[in-house]
Amino acid sequence: MTEMKAAVTLPVDVEQIQRLLPHRYPFLLVDRVIEIEPGKCITAIKNVSINEPFFQGHFPGHPVMPGVLIVEAMAQTAGLLTQITSQIDGNAGSPLFYLVKVDNARFSAVVAPGDQLRMEVSLKRLIRGMGLFEAKALVDGKVVACCELMCAARSDK
Repeated sequence: MTEMKAAVTLPVDVEQIQRLLPHRYPFLLVDRVIEIEPGKCITAIKNVSINEPFFQGHFPGHPVMPGVLIVEAMAQTAGLLTQITSQIDGNAGSPLFYLVKVDNARFSAVVAPGDQLRMEVSLKRLIRGMGLFEAKALVDGKVVACCELMCAARSDK
């Protein structure tokens, strides 16, 4: 187990993730953070189970994880990068980031029950409360989806 200052210990489990993100079942799509370089990149895991509620209708007899939920899992991973980095930097209670733009999304394979989705997200730049992230999702070492994500810090105005 790797120690990172006193704030975060790898792996970051789902209980710690729930303290960092507002998402809850059935919309929390990250089970564990396994690697992080604060302010730069993060790797997280989503264990895909037949018990996921979306498989009931997507698609009966041929369960496929919706691409939009794969993108959301990557966005939540980006959110964890910002929240964990802020916590390590001593900025507890930093603002939440909201997804504002998805560019160049590509899907190259189906994600099905039993797969382990590995999200790898890196921060390209952070300017005036806007973060631009490069994200990819892999199953068994093969890229199944990728995109660029833009997120904005929540304004209390």
